[in-house]
Amino acid sequence: MLFVLAVCTFFLPHAVYAISFWNVGATLGLGTVDLQKAALNIIRWVLGLLGLVGVVMVMYGGFTWMTAGGNEEKIEKAKKIITAAVIGMAVVILSWGIVTFALGVLNNVTTGSGYPPGFIGPPAP
Repeated sequence: MLFVLAVCTFFLPHAVYAISFWNVGATLGLGTVDLQKAALNIIRWVLGLLGLVGVVMVMYGGFTWMTAGGNEEKIEKAKKIITAAVIGMAVVILSWGIVTFALGVLNNVTTGSGYPPGFIGPPAP
């Protein structure tokens, strides 16, 4: 027990800092990139957090369903939670696609490339 507490005390702050919620500007490269890349980084970061919230909500709905014990009201509540979470995740994925497409068109118009900055496209011929 003491070993687990020591490991959590010394390594957990480093793992949490690796996510870098404390220094968001450095994680997103806000001081070193142009405006379009910074906006794309911010959008990706926000959509990633929303996707994480969706996964947590699906897990919560599944936990609620598994612990319902046959109670129909709890099962219906769990189904509604899972349905709402899946719809939310679909919205997040569609919004990511729309943003990627819109920035690709904008980048194609301004530079002739066709891909948004930072997008990993097909390999070069």
